[in-house]
Amino acid sequence: MSACLLILTLICAAHAAAADQTAPKRVIVTTIKPLAIIAKAAVGDSASVDYLQSAAQSEHDVTLPLSAHRKIKQADLVVWIGDSFEPRIAQTMTRLPAQQRITALQLPAIAAAETEPHTASGTHGDLHVDPHVWLNPDNANIIANVIQQRLGLPLHDVLTAAQRADLSEQLAPLQHRDYISHHDAYGHFAQAFNLRAGLSIRDIRGASQGAKSLYLLRQRAATLGVSCVFSEPQYAGKDAEVLAEELNVPLVTLDPQGFSQALTHDAYSEFMQGFVTQFKACF
Repeated sequence: MSACLLILTLICAAHAAAADQTAPKRVIVTTIKPLAIIAKAAVGDSASVDYLQSAAQSEHDVTLPLSAHRKIKQADLVVWIGDSFEPRIAQTMTRLPAQQRITALQLPAIAAAETEPHTASGTHGDLHVDPHVWLNPDNANIIANVIQQRLGLPLHDVLTAAQRADLSEQLAPLQHRDYISHHDAYGHFAQAFNLRAGLSIRDIRGASQGAKSLYLLRQRAATLGVSCVFSEPQYAGKDAEVLAEELNVPLVTLDPQGFSQALTHDAYSEFMQGFVTQFKACF
């Protein structure tokens, strides 16, 4: 009799395992690639992860073709930054049920980046808070943990304390160096690793500055003795090239959106290590 019970138990277990394997995975859709990097590192193989941003779009210019609306409709969870960062899709996002949506800028534990203006003209544009929250590992871990909680998964950080300490050690020699970025996007990164915020050619939305702002930028850059200029792959970098040549400093590409990063279990730690390596290459 006990042998029959054992066989029956094994058969039931096999059926349950087969059912688990054939059950459809839950779907996470993020608006931009950096959030997909965090989501994939947060859930691993427990859910599928997709994002709406194309490689030709900046993170501020994501729009929703019909295919994107279908992805959102089919998603169990949709993650975005917020309406001030992604105004073109705000109406669609805010119509989603609260349990289906995570708005990063509304998470209470998300750190606010330094609000001191980084552009030479002394303005961020019409945004008063740096929305590039994913460049601070503390924020990435918060977003990851909220995703895990929503899906009932065990909590784990997407960048461990040891990994963060290693990145901090790599960046420590650069804490007093000045630089120019192509757009005002690095407040969270600078704050997380005790770096200087740097000047920027464009404002926090990636919009071009006027002639007066660019004149002031050149003056401040010369006064500070900047060490390098950073460009970004999604922007035409002619203004950055000209400025680097005028100042006789290196021009290096930074990829804050992780366009080249594969969505793997270690996606966020790989992305941050790659980003730090890119940053260091300019000095």
